[in-house]
Amino acid sequence: MNIAFIPVRGGSKSIPLKNIKEINGKPLVYWTARAANNAGCIDKVVIATDSGEIKKVVSGFGLEKLEIFDRNSGNASDTASTESVMVEYLTRSNLNDGDNFFLIQATSPLLKSEHIEGMYEKYLSGGADSIFSAVVEKQFKWFIKPDGSVNPVNYDYRNRPRRQEFEGLVAETGACYINSVANILRDKCRLSGKITFYELPAYTAYELDEEADWIIVEQLLKIYS
Repeated sequence: MNIAFIPVRGGSKSIPLKNIKEINGKPLVYWTARAANNAGCIDKVVIATDSGEIKKVVSGFGLEKLEIFDRNSGNASDTASTESVMVEYLTRSNLNDGDNFFLIQATSPLLKSEHIEGMYEKYLSGGADSIFSAVVEKQFKWFIKPDGSVNPVNYDYRNRPRRQEFEGLVAETGACYINSVANILRDKCRLSGKITFYELPAYTAYELDEEADWIIVEQLLKIYS
């Protein structure tokens, strides 16, 4: 079984109740829930929340694979990790060790069904234990040291490569992760073992954390949804 798990909580400080705030005419969490629901590889979509208001909104989505999981309020605090609610769900569910767990973040509404399907195909064929969604960045990056000086991270400034010859860096988008139930319960982590990545289009890199992000992502949704 393949389970898509979308954790959402009521207490968001940056944008209150942002997971059900409308963006491009729909509540934010609808977009990832729809993408997971319409992905052929997904058997069940679980939205885990502590909020009665969110439950009410989510219940009206009309998505046939969707279920709601009542997460413990202790796993919905500002300091609680995403892994804590993942483990809570897995320990309270009757799943097999070999089942696959897709962690999907509601704040990445540009994720599409075909991205999830493509990522799963690579997970199955690539011989990896876990996989994350990513974009490739080709900027030259520098690390800031405590004294304010800088060191290059991904290139030699004395031998600057041409862009077309530069591999760049892989950056997690946070949109989707796939791992087995057994691995997550053992390691208490979304990624483990041999890890690989699945490249998404550059426009999917935006996450909704601040009001300015909302304006940008809404315009992108108008184009790509």
